[in-house]
Amino acid sequence: MDFNFTEEQEMVRDGLSRLVREQYDWETRRSAVESDAGWRPEIWAQLAELGILGMPFSEEDGGFGGGAVDAMIVMEEFGKGLVVEPFLPTVVCAGGFLKHAGTDAQREEHIGGIVDGSRVYAFAYAEPRGRYDLADLQTTAKKDGDGYVLNGHKAVVVGAPWASHLVVTARTSGGQRERDGVSVFVVANDAEGVVRRDYPTVDGRRASEVYFENVSVPADALIGEEGGALPLVEQVADEAVAALCAEACGAMKVAHAMTVDYSRQRKQFGVPIGKFQVLQHRMVDMFTEYEQSVSMTYLATLKLDAPEKERKRTASAAKVRIGQAARFVGQEAIQIHGGMGMTDELAIGSYFKRLTILSSEFGDVDHHMKRHIALA
Repeated sequence: MDFNFTEEQEMVRDGLSRLVREQYDWETRRSAVESDAGWRPEIWAQLAELGILGMPFSEEDGGFGGGAVDAMIVMEEFGKGLVVEPFLPTVVCAGGFLKHAGTDAQREEHIGGIVDGSRVYAFAYAEPRGRYDLADLQTTAKKDGDGYVLNGHKAVVVGAPWASHLVVTARTSGGQRERDGVSVFVVANDAEGVVRRDYPTVDGRRASEVYFENVSVPADALIGEEGGALPLVEQVADEAVAALCAEACGAMKVAHAMTVDYSRQRKQFGVPIGKFQVLQHRMVDMFTEYEQSVSMTYLATLKLDAPEKERKRTASAAKVRIGQAARFVGQEAIQIHGGMGMTDELAIGSYFKRLTILSSEFGDVDHHMKRHIALA
């Protein structure tokens, strides 16, 4: 199998790497995260101008004919710079729903806005008692004439404070945890009855608790089949998992490089701590975890088009391996840096926080281990 990237993909990687390096340095990122907005809309506009937001979409939808591998490249570079702009919820998640199940009218309306950067989306799927079960929904969507009325509460909706629209999972029929009866809707973030409580997350992003109080949406807000959308939700979630694995690889690579560099500068007993063999072994272990994570990320990305069972098992296997590796690399980096590694003065603390959150986003290690075993 050929694992070489195309010339176009390498050009995109180089250009995006330069953008992150030159315009997303540590101090600039920290200033953006601590600002009232919490992100840099000008960076989002620049990503649109460079075609990054349109890469994974087909040319028929106004994109550039890429796919999951292109999204993987972008997410890895974003991981290196701890980019907070909402590429995952907007392009990977919302874009995934529209690509796989959107009508022609829906794709024309929404994907065009994603590609040109005028629309930002958040994926409202998690609920306070859901425990990573995508079918465990108390949010309801009841028929009302030609449309629907939504009621419920979605937790930790990442990117919602910046979003123009929300992609919402809701139950249109069936019991709370039944596979049948799950539907997906696009809802304007400023629709009447949508109430948000916004807050910063520990890893520097922004999220919201979103409450739907008799929110009316038209019939064309429904994406895919009414009551039969759970396989679609699972497919998009697996695509998000693969993208998160790529982001984790980028963050681990930088965390390892920072740790090696610090070990060459920090002296103890008159010599750099990098001279101590026990620390050398630990940094080699960090590098090994990173390399294994890259391999698993490639596998998960390439298997996104495989049959459902194979796709699910591979995505879960990757999430387990990368979740373990992210936790290990982050903790080892902090251990070698010492207590000052957790201060805001050093970037490594933020990499540790992001890697810790990445290990649990869209399902933690235990959840995906159980899922992988159940699919055996």
